[in-house]
Amino acid sequence: MLKEPSVARRQVSDVVAERIELLIVDGVLKVGQALPSERRLCEKLGISRSALREGLKVLRGRGIIETAQGRDSRVATLNGARDASPLMHLFNSQPRTLFDLLEVRALLEAESARLAALRGTEADFVLLTRRYEDMLASHSQADPVEPQAHARLDHAFHLAVWEASHNPVLLHTLQSLTDLMLSTVFASVNNLYHRPVQKRQIDRQHTRLYHAVIERLPEQAQRAAREHIHSIRDNLREIEQEEQRLVRATMRLEGWT
Repeated sequence: MLKEPSVARRQVSDVVAERIELLIVDGVLKVGQALPSERRLCEKLGISRSALREGLKVLRGRGIIETAQGRDSRVATLNGARDASPLMHLFNSQPRTLFDLLEVRALLEAESARLAALRGTEADFVLLTRRYEDMLASHSQADPVEPQAHARLDHAFHLAVWEASHNPVLLHTLQSLTDLMLSTVFASVNNLYHRPVQKRQIDRQHTRLYHAVIERLPEQAQRAAREHIHSIRDNLREIEQEEQRLVRATMRLEGWT
């Protein structure tokens, strides 16, 4: 078992910095969020203001927080611009990546749902309920919600499940794929929500996932998340095959073959 060096042998600034880092890793402090006042942070961490300021100096040096002139300190953007890397560009530019990403979603989201049912707090479930109800409310509006807006509501529901897993590495892995994730959610909304059978199926799957998590049924939550993603994959693949069959039939009709 690895031993941690005693606090007495470590710089107070490093200890303070690590406590604040833990708040960030646990999602208590989020990217872009202003840090609480010095007084509140000192009370929360049980430290002096001088120790806090030294810890914040360490975090600024690590690029974990940023302080603009005349403004409060905020949690920095930790991953950089998600769209900026060549790899993200390649993934976004290739339609086949959609199905690769759905495979990844099935693996990661099934586990996050299982952990959410095991570890989720009442506060997590309040947030999850809000996101679920926001998603349902968008269905009943007189004016149809734009696909992009609906995709974000759908994604926010899934994000609330991820957050309830209380696994920071799993959460940050999923969040690092946010732009790609939204592409799969948008594909689902844009291609399936106008088809009554598939729309009802997706709604039932979301409901099963929601209830399995808040009723603390880990195996059911895991299965519900996996089946939801697999169902979207299968439906989108069937649409793709339908389009290919239509193209072939049209070409034959027009004498291409």
